Amino acid sequence: MIGTISNDILDSLFETIPFEFSVIDTNDKVLAWNKHDTRIFKRPLGVIGRDVRNCHPQKSVHLVEKILDEMKSGKRDLARFWIDLALDSEKKDKKSKILIEYYALRDKSGNYLGCLELSRDITEIQALTGEKRLLDD
Repeated sequence: MIGTISNDILDSLFETIPFEFSVIDTNDKVLAWNKHDTRIFKRPLGVIGRDVRNCHPQKSVHLVEKILDEMKSGKRDLARFWIDLALDSEKKDKKSKILIEYYALRDKSGNYLGCLELSRDITEIQALTGEKRLLDD
């Protein structure tokens, strides 16, 4: 990164960016996440420091393990997938498109440091058509 950012600005940035993220370390332990109160995939505070496998449905844990193993070995730097999910409990028939991405975190020498998981509701993005220029209403 070029430049320096204060912790106050970093905290604000992490809460402002239009996606939620979770960070795990090289040992698959959860370090941190943003948007705690508004997350799509909510986690209790007790998850900090625990194995990331405990944050996923049992039926998908083997896939999370495969992604992490491939990142650690250098075979993979990105895993991207999307699901349809009802976010409004009162409108179970209305599904949102959720994009989920896993990024390997590496140091300058390419050594694996951990993983960044990003999730975002892209329903509105998928509906965009034409163009809208800066400051157009």
